[in-house]
Amino acid sequence: MVLKSIYFMFFVCVFLFGLMACSSKPKDKFVNLSTDDFEKLIENDNVQRLDVRTVAEYSEGHIPGSINLNVLDDKFSAMTDSVLDKSQPVAVYCRSGKRSRNAARLLTKKGYTVYNLDKGILNWIELGKDIEK
Repeated sequence: MVLKSIYFMFFVCVFLFGLMACSSKPKDKFVNLSTDDFEKLIENDNVQRLDVRTVAEYSEGHIPGSINLNVLDDKFSAMTDSVLDKSQPVAVYCRSGKRSRNAARLLTKKGYTVYNLDKGILNWIELGKDIEK
C-alpha cells in the first residue's frame, strides 16, 4: 500500500514536471511597449522607426519618419541588413501587433535591439497620435 502511494506520487510529480516543461514558452528578447511609451521612445532621433506592413497599408498612413519593409516579403531579412543599423534601436510596428512581433523576433535573432508597438498603428490612430501619408 505504501509502495503504491510512493509510485503514485512519483508519477504525479513526473507528470506535472512534464506539463510545466511543455507549457513554458521562450521569453521574447524584444520589449513590447504601450502606445504612449512607444511615442516617448521614438522621440529619440537615434531610434529607427520600422513599419512592417505592406506598401499599400503604409501609403494609407504611417508614423512620421518610419521606413517601410514588408515582413511578409521573402527578402525582408536581407533588406533589414541593408537598411537598418544594428548599433541603433529599432521601433517596429504593424497594423495590430502580430506581424511586428514576428519581425521583432527575427530582428532580435539577428542582433538588433527591438521595441514593438504592442497594439499596432490601429491603437496609435485610435489614441489620436500623429500619422503622415
